[in-house]
Amino acid sequence: MLSGRLWGLIFALLLTTCLFSWGQENARSSSIRTPPDLPATDLQSTLLLIQSPQTEVLGVTVVTGDAWLKSEVAHTLRMLELIGRTDIPVVPGAEYPLVRTKEATELWEKEYGSVTWLGAWTPRFYHPPDQLGEMPEGKPTTKPADEDAAHFLIRMVRKYPHEVSIYAGGPMTNLALAISIDPEFAGLAKEMVFMGASLNPQTSDPEFINTPRHEFNIWFDPEAAHIALRAPWKKIVCTTVDISVKTRMTQKLIDRIKAGNSPAARYVGTYARLFGDYNYLWDELAAAAWLDPSLITKKETRFMDVDLSRGANYGNMLTWNDKDRPKLDLQPVEIQMDLDLEKFYGMFVEMMKAETPKK
Repeated sequence: MLSGRLWGLIFALLLTTCLFSWGQENARSSSIRTPPDLPATDLQSTLLLIQSPQTEVLGVTVVTGDAWLKSEVAHTLRMLELIGRTDIPVVPGAEYPLVRTKEATELWEKEYGSVTWLGAWTPRFYHPPDQLGEMPEGKPTTKPADEDAAHFLIRMVRKYPHEVSIYAGGPMTNLALAISIDPEFAGLAKEMVFMGASLNPQTSDPEFINTPRHEFNIWFDPEAAHIALRAPWKKIVCTTVDISVKTRMTQKLIDRIKAGNSPAARYVGTYARLFGDYNYLWDELAAAAWLDPSLITKKETRFMDVDLSRGANYGNMLTWNDKDRPKLDLQPVEIQMDLDLEKFYGMFVEMMKAETPKK
């Protein structure tokens, strides 16, 4: 397993970015992602990183994605309270994408068809951005950091040059802002690890049958993803939908975790929910594979970008091999293709049952 410093980018807290299905950002209800504004949602991957005794989580930066920024901040703060890690700063970031708006997206849907999951904008779960939504775990008493996410990220990579691994489990708005403020930001990080992108997933999930290149974390802020993917990182690792759909959160896994008595196990055991047939462990896999790369049994290198044309494919993923890629400033991305599924499940359960490391 790797050691080093790491900060979480949620998103949606999403992470999220998702817990419940646990995909930080991601459990889905039937053919949609888990309802936002629920504890655990988008936070399981963050829990995995905190639970590892071999990482130092420098902070959790938050962005609107599966849910609004303010509600994601509140759920993250409360989770840290419940597991006894309020020393980890929670840093609010961007409340809206760089360019995409709710109103423009609604017009786009009228022309090109409806989108299954719109994150914080999903009509059936929508509420104003200044409201928290339901908080069955209770509202936090701790406060987020005064600093904004982009400047926090820049400050961390400059404080620990070439030591900070950035885990991105939501839209990349905060990263794009940090890159725009400080052109040296990406090069000063050790690596970027992100859950996002969809290539050709083998699944019956309606979300991907008609649009296999559409993935929410990229699609919600495509301009930000375009900026982040072209930045000069030393290394980029991607957990795609293609490998994520091979995983499932099940009641059996929840019960195995509930058998533990750690704060993390109690948190997951209390708030985990299953929704429909597609309870993927998207973000959990991305976090676990960063901690233990041996979970991944097959990978390949592609060059990635995002379709920014304003037609039907706006926000979809573009990929090439080295031979066929355009002569543009694209970066190589290590894409995970297959995994040791039982090893992943075992690691996930045992880390949730373990006692939470202290600062």
